[in-house]
Amino acid sequence: MEVLVKVAQMLLGLSILVGIHELGHLLAAKAFGMRAEKFFIGFPPKVFSFKWGETEYGLGSIPLGGFVKISGMIDESMDMKQMESEPQPWEFRSKPAWQRLIVMLGGIIMNVITGIVVFTMLVYINGEKYYSVDEVNKYGIYASEFAEDLGFRDGDKIIAVNGITIENFADVLNPNYILEQNSYYTVLRDGKELKIPLPPDFMEQFSEQKDFISLRAPFKVKRVRQGSNAMKAGLEDGDKIVGINGVPVEYFREFRDSLISNTGKGITLKVIHEGTTEPVTLNAQVGDDGLLGFEPEWLLNPSVNTFTLGQSIPKGTREAFDVILIQLKAFNKIFKGEVSATKSISGPIGIANIFSGTWDWVQFWKITGMLSMVLAFMNLLPIPALDGGHVVFLTYEIVTGHKPSQRFLTGAQQVGMVLLLALMVFAFGNDIYRIFAN
Repeated sequence: MEVLVKVAQMLLGLSILVGIHELGHLLAAKAFGMRAEKFFIGFPPKVFSFKWGETEYGLGSIPLGGFVKISGMIDESMDMKQMESEPQPWEFRSKPAWQRLIVMLGGIIMNVITGIVVFTMLVYINGEKYYSVDEVNKYGIYASEFAEDLGFRDGDKIIAVNGITIENFADVLNPNYILEQNSYYTVLRDGKELKIPLPPDFMEQFSEQKDFISLRAPFKVKRVRQGSNAMKAGLEDGDKIVGINGVPVEYFREFRDSLISNTGKGITLKVIHEGTTEPVTLNAQVGDDGLLGFEPEWLLNPSVNTFTLGQSIPKGTREAFDVILIQLKAFNKIFKGEVSATKSISGPIGIANIFSGTWDWVQFWKITGMLSMVLAFMNLLPIPALDGGHVVFLTYEIVTGHKPSQRFLTGAQQVGMVLLLALMVFAFGNDIYRIFAN
């Protein structure tokens, strides 16, 4: 069921973003008097369509993209017969270069606006809930084996990243910090400050380990999943687990590690039900995934920042553009060979796994806003089959006054399509490899 929920969220999110992206092209084209023949969300075969004015609107059965077919434009349809005829006043190729440039940027602009609106509304409605570093440092951090190899220890108190004092504990793993050159942490251990540098290939190692540092916090059961082993064992929302197999546990990570070591086995839990003081013993079965099936809640006092709409707009805008900044830093790491492309590129399966296994609208919109900015960034890349490729050629035409030949544009589009197809196959292959590798 969780897989279906993830897939449903991915398809809904991508359909919204693709529809908005293509709508940007459509509105810009119509504003300049260009004829848009088709507007489709999803690729053929066609599920249904209807005609309104000169444009056919429809839904394709392959929900991993979409397109607008604008008359007189070389696109993925590769309709060369139309390009051989005499240019008509309503065609893309008949319009001034600056108008064509705006049409090609229309989708990217709409995705950026969408990302800004989504992040702004999330900030305005939900505020900013976080655990302060001071609150987390009551107990310190839990260091994984990977973190220990870098020099961290359980109970370390992180006080700065790259020499910058941080307030929000989430900034401990903020890519804007850890993707910088010569990144380092400052920790407090036994009353002494220590510097712990990160290696240049840290992100590649991190993507392999998928475990670094985490909260070393007491916890309780926030929500028991329906039909899970936790529910079968008698765990209830609000329970506090204080022991496993006769060994006391105080912090969630200790409990989690114990579950993993008992994967597929029966265990005994010492539990204090909410509203009681005496512990009871429950028998539970750990799943093959090393889980019982409940969502934990840290017993820490969260801080919440609230914002007016006026304050939310610049903050939401910064959060939206932070996504692009992170993409740029990640690309820089890939090009320098510090991060493997194989471990960094994901296809639809990888995207689906970003979403929660339960339908959480806040999380859905947060991920959708992030993907909107990623989509804008990726489409601006100077690959001929993407909007960015068209932007490069149109910018050249505006600057030089010379339009590239039709033959050159056609060839570039074909090369771009091959590159994109190869990238799609690579991304799908990565997803499948990860499934079997895990």
